[in-house]
Amino acid sequence: MSTPSNPAAVTEVPRLEDKTIQPIPLNERHGKARDLFTIWFGSNIMIMTIVTGGLATTVFGLSFVPAIVGIILGNVIGGIFMALHSAQGPQLGVAQMIQTRGQFGSFGALLIVVIVVIMYVGFFAANLVFGGEAMAAVSPDISVDAGIIIIGVVSVVATIFGYRLIHAYARFLSIVAGLALLLAFVWIMFVHGLPATFLYQGNFNWVGFMATVSVSALWQLAYAPYVSDYSRYMPQGTGSGPAFWASYSGCVLGTLFPMILGALVGTLAVAMGADAGNVEIVGSMGALLQPWTLAVVGIFCLGVAASNAMNLYCGVLCSLTIGQTFKPNWLPRAKTRSVAAIILFTFALLISLFARDNFILFYTNFLSFLMYVLVPWTAINLVDYYLLRHGDYRVEDFFKRDGGVYGRFNWVAIGSYVAGALVQLPFSATAIYTGPVAAAMGGVDLSWMVGLIVVAPLYYVAARVFRTKTEATPLEAPVLANDLV
Repeated sequence: MSTPSNPAAVTEVPRLEDKTIQPIPLNERHGKARDLFTIWFGSNIMIMTIVTGGLATTVFGLSFVPAIVGIILGNVIGGIFMALHSAQGPQLGVAQMIQTRGQFGSFGALLIVVIVVIMYVGFFAANLVFGGEAMAAVSPDISVDAGIIIIGVVSVVATIFGYRLIHAYARFLSIVAGLALLLAFVWIMFVHGLPATFLYQGNFNWVGFMATVSVSALWQLAYAPYVSDYSRYMPQGTGSGPAFWASYSGCVLGTLFPMILGALVGTLAVAMGADAGNVEIVGSMGALLQPWTLAVVGIFCLGVAASNAMNLYCGVLCSLTIGQTFKPNWLPRAKTRSVAAIILFTFALLISLFARDNFILFYTNFLSFLMYVLVPWTAINLVDYYLLRHGDYRVEDFFKRDGGVYGRFNWVAIGSYVAGALVQLPFSATAIYTGPVAAAMGGVDLSWMVGLIVVAPLYYVAARVFRTKTEATPLEAPVLANDLV
């Protein structure tokens, strides 16, 4: 298989994306590293990011300063893993869950892919609820249910058009939502003003602080299963370094400031007499932003639609990956993506409409669930890609029923994943279950840190010990996505 003689001659990519899970050929590679900054910066400035930051000073009971420290630590640490996954896209040219077959095998990867589909649907439903509530809060003529449906429809349309429209939408939001975020900070802090007791609201407690760090880190980690879906069209010459830093800076900055805004709003709401456990962040923010509420919150709702389009787009790719596992010669196109998007949207819509009344409780428990299932996978994927194979994979074998050199099941990866999920249990602290170690520490949850520390060396050592001779082939004669065209 040979590389095209003139990879710079890029074919015009259709506005309605016709690719789904197949490798992206060289002549359709386009874009620059800065596109990775805008897609992660613009799409994160939205209502759900603000609500998540507000958890620190409301549900977790922290005062403003430790809340900000926890938010910064979590995002800075979690963003490293997110960006390391992003850097894989330009090299391999395939969606992240397709690439996971290189670690878990063609059928073994289904364990992860199914979990990730559930994750996307959950985030999509959460975004619909928070976005619908925000639209209803700023416009009395729109009910929460109507807002949910409006945001959902916009998300579906963007998903159907695909990669290019989603990137363009995020570039637009990077400017518009960025300015709205700046206005919100200036208006609340310098026009509305901060009370003298502002810094004395809440307190410091290790449980709340570690929960804030964990939730912030998880926000970044949750992008890991699909972050390279938005870098796979980049030219291979983009380089791992530029792809890493553009994704890292975009996602960390785009998340950090909205979360700080949420913590600020939560603290002010408590200072004005609200019960910390029952603060409604969107409504409180709307009251503080008058008379700019409609404009600012409306722009943040556009961010909800962008983020949801990304969740739905990648959920569709994962769903198609499941189908292609059982039918290797099937490479779905735009029409199939559109149908799958409508099906997943319908399912998420039903969840959001029927479960929205107690959604903040659902959301916090959902985040805890994601922590336990994503951490082992990200450790295995990054160790395999960067330390064991150094980015060299037989991409064509990802699409074989028997997994090619990767086999149907990689029991080393599967065993390491299960071990990583189990080792977190004693250190976990949730509303459903608190492990003995977490209980002994007063409810401090260190599960995700333990998961990373245990799984990474476990998989590295086990993979080197049990690697078969056939599996060594990709390290000797790598075949990359560019060799497929």
